[in-house]
Amino acid sequence: MPTAYPFVDIEIDKSGLTPRVQPSTGVIAVVGATPDGASGGTAAANVPYVVTTPDEARALFGQDSVLQKALLLALTQDRVPQKVYGVRVKGTDHAAGLAALEAVDDVSVVCLAGVTDIGTETPPAGLHALRAHVEEISAKGLRRIGVAMIDPKVEKAPDYVAKVVTPALLKLRSDSGRMVLVAARGADADVAAATAAVIAAHPPHASLLLKQVKGVRIPKEKQYGPSEIIELSKAGLNPVIDPALIAGEGLHLAEGQTFTTDPAYGYIDLRRVVDHVEFLLRAGLIGSVGDARITRTGLTVLKQRTEGILGGLLRESVIAGFEVRLPVLEVLGRPEAEWTQADRDAVRVAREQRAVDVQTSITYGPAVHRLHVKLAVTY
Repeated sequence: MPTAYPFVDIEIDKSGLTPRVQPSTGVIAVVGATPDGASGGTAAANVPYVVTTPDEARALFGQDSVLQKALLLALTQDRVPQKVYGVRVKGTDHAAGLAALEAVDDVSVVCLAGVTDIGTETPPAGLHALRAHVEEISAKGLRRIGVAMIDPKVEKAPDYVAKVVTPALLKLRSDSGRMVLVAARGADADVAAATAAVIAAHPPHASLLLKQVKGVRIPKEKQYGPSEIIELSKAGLNPVIDPALIAGEGLHLAEGQTFTTDPAYGYIDLRRVVDHVEFLLRAGLIGSVGDARITRTGLTVLKQRTEGILGGLLRESVIAGFEVRLPVLEVLGRPEAEWTQADRDAVRVAREQRAVDVQTSITYGPAVHRLHVKLAVTY
């Protein structure tokens, strides 16, 4: 007979130790041109490079290229993104550089270094290439936001807003809230790259209103007046201002909105939160596919897993509330004798198709953007 030693056999199940995929909400990519030859750096064209220091940016993309300067701005904000990619392009072929990012699955914010040209829709060029990229790649499952700037060299004039907010510019609006447009008249640096870094460095639920943009200077005489700020904001742009009520000198975003045709995604933080929640649900529930059974016990575990994901967001104050419903589970939770024919059909179809509907809703509590204070004066 075989020996019984060591008497107790233990099989180790490591499935519970497999880490869940975490969202990369703080990763940016900057695509831009550099001079030809050695002065343009050692980077190959249309290849994404991770840049962690200013010295790396200079070595890869040259000493004074628009791409190197934009990366330097991204790396020197008060809050630095989790990761920064740089992509060198040949000439003005930004579409090719953006295409190189399609296989990079952790990028969440993209901008074009020094580009203010609106470009063409067909073929996509200029800022239209950025808009096409973020919308198309997001539709494929990699959710991204594009950040662009209007030309800071447009001079101050009574009709300034009409000059910059043109029908051609309005065509850059994203139907799904994936474009952000920044206005900074007289800025001496790439405010789009700086803003992209500011967005990525903050958590998804943080409003971008009055967040500081470092490394950019605007002469006092070039800065926007109150009426211009209001008109630019109404047009969906984010003016960069030096607020009188904030101590010291510093430039801040006067809005936190997207450049969109869909008012449902009118704010940057809302667009990012929806993307964030969607990713967490997909990553957190993938383990249930092929494992959870369409029974009362199996679907109860599925519901609890979903509530656990959303409960974590609730504890972190990303969301203010949530509800999870599984219609088939509600049927399975009742005695079978009480089922209606519609109930039986619902269970049968779910089991035949091996598909279960999970209905989730979240409540979002955004940051305050306006305060209306009533001041009563009496004797």
